[in-house]
Amino acid sequence: MKGNSKNLENDNPRMVRGYAILAKGNEPKEIKRNVYKIPSQSGNGDYIVRYIDGKYSCTCPDYKYRKVICKHIHAVILWKKIKEKLQKEGIEEAKPITCKFCGSSDVIKYGKKNGKQNYMCKTCHRKFVLNEGFEGMKYNPKIITLTLDLYFKGVSSRKICDHLKQFYGLKVSHVTILNWIDKYITILDNYVRKLEPELGNAWHVDEMMVNIKGKWRWLWNVMDDETRFLLASVISKERKMEDARKVFQIAKMNGGKRKPKYIITDGLHAYEKAIRKEFITKGRKTIHIRNVGIRDGLNNPIERLHGTVRERDKVMRALKKEDSKIIDGLRIYYNYIRPHMGLNGKTPAEEAGLMELNGNRWLKLIKQAVKENGMSPTPT
Repeated sequence: MKGNSKNLENDNPRMVRGYAILAKGNEPKEIKRNVYKIPSQSGNGDYIVRYIDGKYSCTCPDYKYRKVICKHIHAVILWKKIKEKLQKEGIEEAKPITCKFCGSSDVIKYGKKNGKQNYMCKTCHRKFVLNEGFEGMKYNPKIITLTLDLYFKGVSSRKICDHLKQFYGLKVSHVTILNWIDKYITILDNYVRKLEPELGNAWHVDEMMVNIKGKWRWLWNVMDDETRFLLASVISKERKMEDARKVFQIAKMNGGKRKPKYIITDGLHAYEKAIRKEFITKGRKTIHIRNVGIRDGLNNPIERLHGTVRERDKVMRALKKEDSKIIDGLRIYYNYIRPHMGLNGKTPAEEAGLMELNGNRWLKLIKQAVKENGMSPTPT
């Protein structure tokens, strides 16, 4: 501190009283940049401490009439030093709640509605809800992310409705649940497609049949061997070379445009031609390992994935459309949400060096997507 640092060093009694303020749990609140509010110890309102042009000032009588560094200024200085030390040691501090309209931290809780905590700003007197990425939504973000998690774990939308009604007293229709899935999977898919995972040298590729509105279609999946990261999930009507090329193009795009050293497939002829078109160049040749089946064991990772998809497909009683967000949702769930025993409890995203999500993974991933995309989902 400049200008009045000498007074600070010689003002020990006031410094001790400043420590006592913090010891009682009366922390300063930064209501604006370099402007702090701190409670009066007599219980008669608050005082404002400012730091302008290298000097502190306070609205309390001690500073006003004696022009000395008061206990309130000492409390603010110590509080700031503690925060800086925590940051240097890498200890994450809980972020103060600030008003979404004026930025003030002079905020109080103001009751609940639909399970969401409301707040009121004492500076601008406006009320708001903290819903990063959930603005305009009627229901609590934890309820929405719980719904996503249950659905992609294999619980039907109608059973989820019953669960919400039984345990939370909420009447949510299965149509609303499907709308949530469509909305948030779109947000997440737009975000995760921009990420570049660190992959191994081999990709597993296989296709399976899925029922879409009573018609059988092919679901192609491409997975990295080392990280179990699912690079592509694509639906097609046929299994021609053009279909396989489209799958590989999407896999390359999601893999940071890198080419694997090996591609492991079954004996479908379309793979051989598509691999020659998409991967074999003068500079580097991708080796195609084909005619691999369950008995060989080489394609076991992707076979296990297909088992997961089949379980989900039974609950959904067939997908309703070919461009369903359910397929993208399964890929996101598989890569970012679900821990894998084969990866020692990690997700493929963690293994691929992308991100580690603890606690409510859905909620944290949605907040990150909204932050990176610089947008907020449209209310429904």
